[in-house]
Amino acid sequence: MSQKPQGFSLKVLTINTHMGFSASNKRFILPELRDAVRATSADIVFLQEVMGSHDLHSLKVPNWPATPHYEFLADMMWNDFAYGRNAVYPEGHHGNALLSRLPILSFENRDISVEGTEKRGLLYCQIALPDSETVLHTVCVHLGLRESHRAAQLAMLCDLLNSLPPEAPVVVAGDFNDWRLKANNILKQGAAMEEVFSRKTGRPARTFPARFPLLRLDRIYVRNVGTSDPHTIPLRPWSHLSDHAPLAVEIHL
Repeated sequence: MSQKPQGFSLKVLTINTHMGFSASNKRFILPELRDAVRATSADIVFLQEVMGSHDLHSLKVPNWPATPHYEFLADMMWNDFAYGRNAVYPEGHHGNALLSRLPILSFENRDISVEGTEKRGLLYCQIALPDSETVLHTVCVHLGLRESHRAAQLAMLCDLLNSLPPEAPVVVAGDFNDWRLKANNILKQGAAMEEVFSRKTGRPARTFPARFPLLRLDRIYVRNVGTSDPHTIPLRPWSHLSDHAPLAVEIHL
């Protein structure tokens, strides 16, 4: 059940950007994606699979921006942004990013990679709230594909969350790849985090694949905040902009 608003409110959105390409990888749709993200009027946007740079795409793909994708998405709408580079390859790199209308006081990218697998990270940001000394703690997440790797990564996430002040407001969002639905119990028991859709309906939302969502891979977890109106974004125009459906929620502090 959602908690009642207590004062200041803001809208949170999470979306896997799929490197700026359509779900089929046939079209570069980052400009359309920026328009769609802007239309949500979110105050804080959690992004996964964001391209930092790619030398070959920048030469061959029409409309490839001159700036990193997270900066292109933030342009003129979100004053602050942070990027955590995870996957690095000869042509470039990608990772997680956070866009914020509110000032980002600090950020760090924590390596949670499991040896011998794709690089993964937790982008941890501290965000200033208006007319308050309270700091909002956020973590943008993209976990691994194997259950044993996710278990290790969730343990590292719990360690980070338990290092924060116990009374601090916290929002964790992203692509958990948790098709077996293990993360809710792990984060509830290990770090007192609640998933916002599960508060309302008893289970996370279906988000993958975006055109016909079956798997509940993407999540928004909170601690010490109220929530209202958790919802998936309508399929149009999103179903061709990413292979994951975006999630949004109002949080109240």
